[in-house]
Amino acid sequence: MKAGRIKVSSREFAVVDIPVPQPGSGEVLIKVKAAGVCLSDVHFLDGTLKPGYLKSEYVTLGHEVAGVIESLGSSVTSVAVGDRVIVIAGERNERGAITTLGFDYDGGYAEYVVAKAELLVKIPDSLGFDQAAIIPDAVSTPWAAITSTAGMKSGESAAVFGIGGLGFHAVQLLSILGCRTIAIDPRPEAREKALEIGASHAFDPADPGLKEFRGLDAAFDFAGVTPVRKQALSLLGERGRLVIVGIANEPITIPNDMAFTYMRTQILGHYGSEKFHTEQLVELVASGKLDLSRSITKQMPLSDAALALDHLAKKIDNPIRIVLHP
Repeated sequence: MKAGRIKVSSREFAVVDIPVPQPGSGEVLIKVKAAGVCLSDVHFLDGTLKPGYLKSEYVTLGHEVAGVIESLGSSVTSVAVGDRVIVIAGERNERGAITTLGFDYDGGYAEYVVAKAELLVKIPDSLGFDQAAIIPDAVSTPWAAITSTAGMKSGESAAVFGIGGLGFHAVQLLSILGCRTIAIDPRPEAREKALEIGASHAFDPADPGLKEFRGLDAAFDFAGVTPVRKQALSLLGERGRLVIVGIANEPITIPNDMAFTYMRTQILGHYGSEKFHTEQLVELVASGKLDLSRSITKQMPLSDAALALDHLAKKIDNPIRIVLHP
């Protein structure tokens, strides 16, 4: 089968031929129908992110995967051949550490992928594979950051920094919860999209008008840019929480400890999501409360995976999510 793989030591990526994997006990083989291209994949290639538990020199990228179950390993009873499913992007290993699909073990930039049956979520026929594929991570990560880490409630206010693959969905999800949201991004086209999907205001980070919105309940850094953190902290009100999701791989600095302690500000790190977050999102989409139809910027064949990664890295056409089709 074809698979988009990276050689970790040299960061070389190529679509190559490898054997079709076989499911073991408790696992299933999935015929991949769609795989989302994430900025984390780009960061893997540029060295910002490194796999913590990979046991090989090579790994197949792709942690946003939707497809159809092709075959079952032994002792699998929770799903059946032909089921339409998405794969949870991460799990805890025997030592309690989080391991991630497409980083620590082979992912979905491939014609087939093996996954544990317990990490699958069934999807209805009404949910297309492209939209389903991006729910794990692109949608579930901001959903978990908003609901679990930040504990956002209806009527609260928030700033979303970085209206890309995750921030775009954060604006939508905050709106669904009944929160007042301002979007912050240097790109005019990104700000326009944020207003279309529920942001009350959208600003360039250099806009002095941002100061009028001080006193927010929360701010979310999906940009992974160090200056964002300082600006976000300045917008928070008493007991405001800054949730850092984007990765800059740099120290986090508190500009003024007196203001920080006086205002009882919180800085919270966030990574990934749990299975129940994905299940909640599938229900929201199925019920018509969440529309992901505007999330797919482009569809490309698996053979063009390197080009898709380049487009995302360079923000060509302002992508929300590029989806690969094997």
